[in-house]
Amino acid sequence: MALAEIQDRVRAAERAAGRPEGAVRLIAVSKMQPDARVEAVLDQGHRLFGENRVQEAAGKWPGFQSRFPDARVHLIGPLQTNKARQAMELFAAIHSLDRPRLAQALARLAQERGHCPDLFVQVNTGQEPQKAGIAPADLDAFVRDCRTLDLPVVGLMCIPPVADDPRRHFALLRSMADSNGLSGLSMGMSDDFEPAVAEGATHIRVGSAIFGARN
Repeated sequence: MALAEIQDRVRAAERAAGRPEGAVRLIAVSKMQPDARVEAVLDQGHRLFGENRVQEAAGKWPGFQSRFPDARVHLIGPLQTNKARQAMELFAAIHSLDRPRLAQALARLAQERGHCPDLFVQVNTGQEPQKAGIAPADLDAFVRDCRTLDLPVVGLMCIPPVADDPRRHFALLRSMADSNGLSGLSMGMSDDFEPAVAEGATHIRVGSAIFGARN
């Protein structure tokens, strides 16, 4: 269990970037982790977690939240339109808004429910054909459309290509967020969260470095 070590590294990265302590929120990515490991992190006082799949979260988090009612879970993986209703009930934020059809489904549900989780638009900064996300050239129009739908878009998310310098993608995401008046930046994972903090990340997604390798 390395939660304290990761927290120390996040604080050090904030100081190195001249950012205030607590500017970055650490999402402990608990997908595919045994319940005992997740509970150990909860017992250490951590309260923000990330899951990749709606079904896995639905089987895991209602039980944990009955004992840890202040725990919050964000969806950081892809969201199928037919799972949107369930996702809106489970998650405090969704980091993978990546297509118009999903935006329209969330808008309908938000009107019906009178509430919507915070939303991050996933941007395919590397323009990789196998990866989900809005193309950088299409982002401004997509954000405008989401605002027309009254969706609470609070920021952007990216997953840089494995072979690229991630800092270039983090800087691009920050620039796009700035030009759209968005303050949230969900970027940086176990191997690259320090450069993400330097480029302005507000949410970093760290799994194996906290929990250990998945079973």
